[in-house]
Amino acid sequence: MGEIIVEEKGKKGGKRQAKKHSTRIDMTPMVDLMCLLITFFMLTTAFSKPKVMVITMPEKDPKDKPENQPQIAAFRTLNIVLTEGSKVYYYIGLADPKKPPLPELVKTDFSKDGIRKILLLKNKDLFTKIAEYRDKRVTGKTVVADTTADAAIKKFKKEDNKGPIVLIKADDKAKYKDIVNIIDEMAICNIASYAVVDMSPVETEMLKNAPK
Repeated sequence: MGEIIVEEKGKKGGKRQAKKHSTRIDMTPMVDLMCLLITFFMLTTAFSKPKVMVITMPEKDPKDKPENQPQIAAFRTLNIVLTEGSKVYYYIGLADPKKPPLPELVKTDFSKDGIRKILLLKNKDLFTKIAEYRDKRVTGKTVVADTTADAAIKKFKKEDNKGPIVLIKADDKAKYKDIVNIIDEMAICNIASYAVVDMSPVETEMLKNAPK
C-alpha cells in the first residue's frame, strides 16, 4: 500500500511534521473500461463468425433413367471443371464418347480475364439487359421497390433463351473455396441457369490429358 506524505506546518519556530495518509484507488474508471472492452469483444466476435454458403443438391432418384432427363442444347452448354491447385478448365458442348471427337478442355483461372470473361461473353445479352435496368434505378429513371426490382430481374433470367447453361463439376481434389468462387462468378455474371453436378468418367479421363 503506497502512502502520500503531506507536510504540515508546526507551531511558530518549530519543526514541520509529516502527516501520512493511506492511498485509495478509484475503481470507477476501470469498471468503465471493462464495460467498453466487453462490448468491443462481443461486437468483434459477432462480426467474425464464419459465413456459410448453403448449397441444396437435388436428390437422386434411382428410378430416373438418362433417357428421361431433360435435354440440354449443346451450343448453350458450358462445362466448368475444377481440380486441385485452383485449376479451372472449361469446354462447350457435351462429352459423348458415342459421338467423337471429344471436346478439348481449355485451361483458365479465376481472374477477370479468365473464366469471368468467358461467362460474360456467353451471357452478354442478359448481362447487358440486367445492367441497364439496374443503371436506370440508380439514375432515378426507374423508381420501383427492391422487391419489384428483384422480381423483374428474375423474370429476365426466366425468359432468357440465349444465355449459357453452366454445369459446374469438381473432382475429389478440388477445394471447397473453389466451388464457392465459381458460384460467386455465376452471381457476378448474372448467369440464369447453372448447376453443380458430378463429373462423368469420360470427363475424368479428359482431365488426365488436360494441359497442366
